Formats: sequence, structure tokens, C-alpha cells
Amino acid sequence: MALFTLVCRDKPGALDARMAARADHLAFVDGYGAAVKLAGPFLSDDGGMIGSLLVLDLEDRAAADAFVAGDPYRKAGVFASVDVFPFKVTRGAIG
Repeated sequence: MALFTLVCRDKPGALDARMAARADHLAFVDGYGAAVKLAGPFLSDDGGMIGSLLVLDLEDRAAADAFVAGDPYRKAGVFASVDVFPFKVTRGAIG
């Protein structure tokens, strides 16, 4: 198993699409159970959702790419970009 970060940036004006896909996205993320170490939205200065950050403990890069491909937010066209990075914790802890 290895940690991967997903840095997802919303397209401008994607809030309606995000909200329409939110329940499906949350159910999809929940389906990964304990593999989800951290997840939540990036916020603008005024508190609006503008992207997502996820830290996942997955088998390999192919599994991370499969997560991205299956995410209802991606399927709904919410994201302008999704960057996937291997991640190593050097301070703090992820349970």
C-alpha cells in the first residue's frame, strides 16, 4: 500500500455541477472505506468550494488513477484538473 494525494481544482463556475454530484461523490469516496485517510474541499477566501484534496492509501498508481476515473465529480465535469502525487508523511500522522 502507498499514499497518494489527489489535488483537484474545479472549473470556474462549477459549483452547480459540484452540488448536483455531491451525494454520489461522497458515496463513492465512502466506498473506499479505510483507504481514505483525509478528504475535503479546498475553499476560496469567501468560503466557497473550489476543489478537493484527498489522501488515499492504495495499492499503486493504477488504483489512484482508477479512483480519479470513477469519481462522480470528474464524470460530472467539475474538475479543471486533477493531479495525483505519491505522498510520504514526514510530520504528523495519518490514521
